[in-house]
This record gives sequence, C-alpha cells and structure tokens, in this order.
Amino acid sequence: MDAIAEQITVPEFQELWVQTKDVWEHGFMGVNISAIIVSLLIFGAFLLIRGIFSKYILSRLQKWAARTDVSVDDKIVNALIPPIRFIPVIMGVFFAAQYAELDAALGEYFSRIVRSMIAFTIFWGIHRALEPMSHLMRGMEKMLTSMMVQWIFKVLKVLVVFIGGAVVLEIWGIEVGPLLAGLGLFGAAVALGAQDLFKNLIGGMTIIAEKRFHIGDWIKVDGVVEGTVEDIGFRSTKVRRFDKAPVHVPNAHLSDAAVTNFTRMSHRRIYWMIGVEYRTTTEQLKTIRDGIINYLNKHEDVFDLDVTNFVRVDSFGASSIDIMVYCFTKTTVWGEWLEIKESLAFEIKKIVEKDAKTGFAFPSQSIYVESLPQDMPEMFVPPSGGNGGAKAKKKAA
Repeated sequence: MDAIAEQITVPEFQELWVQTKDVWEHGFMGVNISAIIVSLLIFGAFLLIRGIFSKYILSRLQKWAARTDVSVDDKIVNALIPPIRFIPVIMGVFFAAQYAELDAALGEYFSRIVRSMIAFTIFWGIHRALEPMSHLMRGMEKMLTSMMVQWIFKVLKVLVVFIGGAVVLEIWGIEVGPLLAGLGLFGAAVALGAQDLFKNLIGGMTIIAEKRFHIGDWIKVDGVVEGTVEDIGFRSTKVRRFDKAPVHVPNAHLSDAAVTNFTRMSHRRIYWMIGVEYRTTTEQLKTIRDGIINYLNKHEDVFDLDVTNFVRVDSFGASSIDIMVYCFTKTTVWGEWLEIKESLAFEIKKIVEKDAKTGFAFPSQSIYVESLPQDMPEMFVPPSGGNGGAKAKKKAA
C-alpha cells in the first residue's frame, strides 16, 4: 500500500479534479450539470404547482359553475380545464430553460418549443370551447336550422385546427403559403377523384338550407329507406329504420330524390272504400252514409272537420257497391291514429250489419250460360228418391 501511495502524486489528483470540474461545467451540450439539476427541480416544482392548482382552484371553479342554473357555463369550464392545466407545464419548460442559460442555438430551439406549446394551448382551448359555445347560439336557429348551426361550428373547428397547425409550422420556419401552392396540383387531382364527395357535401348543405328535414324526423325516400333521421353529416345522412338497422344515404341522393317528411304532417288521413252487397237498397245505403257522418261529427275532438271530409256512395264495383270514407284525424301520432282507425272500423261494421241490416260484399263472379253446344252429352239428373239407386239395381237383376 505504501508503494502505491508513493506512486500517486498531487499533480495527478489535480488533473482528476480538473477533468471532473470540466465534466460538471460542460456535462450536456455545454450546460452545467448543476444548472440541469436546478432546471429539472424548477420543472418539477411547476408540475407540483399544476397539481395543487388543479385540485384546489379548478375544482372550486367547477363547483361554482355547477351551482348556477344554466348548464352552458359547466360545459365551458369543463372544456377549458385541460388547456388551463397545461399552462404550468409551459411555464416550467420556459423558466427551466431560462435558468439553464443555454447557448444561442439551443436557446432558440427551446424558444420555438415554448412558442409551439403556447400556440397549441391557445388553439386547443378555442377548439374545445367551440362545442359549448354552439349552445349559446340558439338564437341563430330562428334564422338558420339547428343542423346548419352545427355545421357552422364543425367548419370552425376545422379552420381552428388548420390555422393552429399553420402557426406552429411558421414558428419552426416552414412557410405555409408555398407549401399550399406546391400542393395545388395534388389538390386538383384529388378534387377530380373526389367529385362525389363534393357533390354530397353540397347536397347536405342544400338539405339543411332548404330545411327538408331535421334530426328526429320520420322520412321516407321511395325505394331507398324509411325511418328516423339520426345525423346529417358532410357526406351522408344516417337514417334509422324501424327495425333499428342504420342506413347511410348519400346527401346527393337525398337532395335530388322526393322525400316524404311524415313528421310535418298536420293531420293523418283515413281513406277507405267500403264494399256492400248489391242487394243493399237505397235507404240502406243512406243509413250507412248518415251513420258514418254522424259518428264523425260526434267525435269532432278526434276528427278534424275543418278540412275536406267525404262519406259518399262512390261507385259500382265488380261485386259491390263502394262507399268512400275520406277523413282526417287531428293526431299525427301513429299509435293514436291506429286506435282511432280501429274504433271507426268497429263502428262502420255495426252500422252496416246492425243499423242498415245488410252485409259487406266479397269478391265474386257469376257465370251465365245462354245455350249449350249441340253435341254435348245429356245432363245426368239424379233420382229424387233416396233409394232410387237400389231400385234400379233390382230391376237390372
């Protein structure tokens, strides 16, 4: 041991100290290790502040918004909390970089990172706030439809994402204008291949502008679908059939086709042709007609008598005298309409069979033979007696 100690001189210890000091002062990309440690502690402190801020201040802000009578402020606060919680992270990165006293190149790099984070947070907050802000624009629905308002905010969200991305790209020195110009030819090629997409987009805008139907309406497109509208998208409209199967119909097809909107019916119609037997007399026909009219007038709270209603002997059919019943119910609810129609059917059956004492006709045909061909065999007429066949057998024996 003494020999080893004699070989280690003081200058060698000094050289080791110099190298250790050099590593400490220029440990990572020329940054002092002590500065890196302090910077990490600063960043960790801001993360701690973020947790305390979220737990006490933001939670109280949520409770304050929950105590109000309106729900829009709750949605706005909930939408803005994630971007607000990201602010201490930006502050931690900024102050940590400032303390580290980075060189010009590295300092510019971290400056761009901080500015990118700031731009991201701003546009992130705007994007999230647009959804609850759309609920504040209920007044616009008097001039525009609710679906048009939703579309406007969807377009605004896309614009916010585009502008935010452009700002971040320019922070990193990437010019957006020349980039868009370079994509012009590519965009033209895409536009040629996306004609159906633009056609459906314009079709959707036409549907909303003309207010053909809204979400929740019951519509029917002949030969395509019948059901309830659930969503009107940029490309297609989602219609839920009554068997609960979803159908996505291109907007261009809906804008060109004839669409029946049953939800906007003011009344529901009952249109029947009631066939009675040809032996029905004129007085019986009048009894049936007047009985149905009296029933409609007696239930004026169910049947709308201010619109066109007819109960008339209409035509002489192939096997019946047809009476037309043409009336409207005040309700448009399908279940209630079925119940009213059923009650009317019971009453008509009672009027025909009990009051008029006649019957309903059913399809039939009568064949009249004026003469038979000369070469036909004679018609066999069976004996009138029950045991005529037995007597004939005895005579034959």
